[in-house]
Amino acid sequence: MRVLSGTKPTGDLLHLGNYFGALRQFVALQEKYDDALYFVADYHSMTSVRDAAVRRRYSQNVALDYLAAGLDPARAILFRQSDIPEVCELSWLLTSVTPMGMLERAHAYKAAMDRAESVDHGLFTYPVLMAADILLYHSDIVPVGQDQKQHLEMTRDIAQRFNHTYDCEALILPEPYTLDDTAAVPGTDGQKMSKSYGNTIQMFAPNKQLKKSVMSIVTDSTPVECSKDPKAVVFQIWDLFASETERAEMAERAAAGGLGYGEVKKDILERLLAYFAPMRERREAFEARPDDVEDILRAGGEKARAIARPVLDGCREAAGLGPPR
Repeated sequence: MRVLSGTKPTGDLLHLGNYFGALRQFVALQEKYDDALYFVADYHSMTSVRDAAVRRRYSQNVALDYLAAGLDPARAILFRQSDIPEVCELSWLLTSVTPMGMLERAHAYKAAMDRAESVDHGLFTYPVLMAADILLYHSDIVPVGQDQKQHLEMTRDIAQRFNHTYDCEALILPEPYTLDDTAAVPGTDGQKMSKSYGNTIQMFAPNKQLKKSVMSIVTDSTPVECSKDPKAVVFQIWDLFASETERAEMAERAAAGGLGYGEVKKDILERLLAYFAPMRERREAFEARPDDVEDILRAGGEKARAIARPVLDGCREAAGLGPPR
């Protein structure tokens, strides 16, 4: 079974939502499956990041975060999307069988239109490039959160259309691997944690910045002596670092009164620093060896291309591209 996923580099550092919602589970999947591919989706970042140097920095940071979190290049393939030219060619082959109506129903496109934003072709055809990412490696399963299920459904539909159009079985239909509910980690303002909302807590940020982020978690004006809602944002974030027993005890303390939000925030910071200490140390070590990180990405790209090339060749053959055989 082959598992595949990618992360779009659109910010300096990954945050708790990225880690608990996806990255932690990616690392766990490399233990479960012998065949795993994870990529830095730098092509996808081109719809929002317009500075070349910034894109390279963001891409390097995603690779560092993957490695720091425990991704093992000896067990999983880590690569950069733009090192695989085959993905662009397959994207064009898939574009030729993808109906406009499908793309017009894509959540990202509809949201941009609702906000009256200027939409370029890259954003409109984003689902096709994503489909190429998945289908190019004959992926069996793709980890997805609730907000990404539409993309996988569209990928399966596009693959079916290509196979039907050319009466072939060149592409296999991937199955979803549903990520658990922690994908909806709340941000400091109570909305879903997201770089676009500016409400993130970046686990690899300097201590001073981490403290500022944690202390900015939104709370109400309930006095210390009064009971607190155990489902408040500050408790939801605290829960990420607590055991079931600790959560039950905290809920009792919150209901009884006498617990201040400041105390909870300080405990979050202590637990966060302790939890990520080994990862922060690994990240600093890799950051000091950029050539080694580049070697990992380059080797991963070579392995990924070795998988991708036969799949693309099969699609080209089915579509009648290239010289007669």
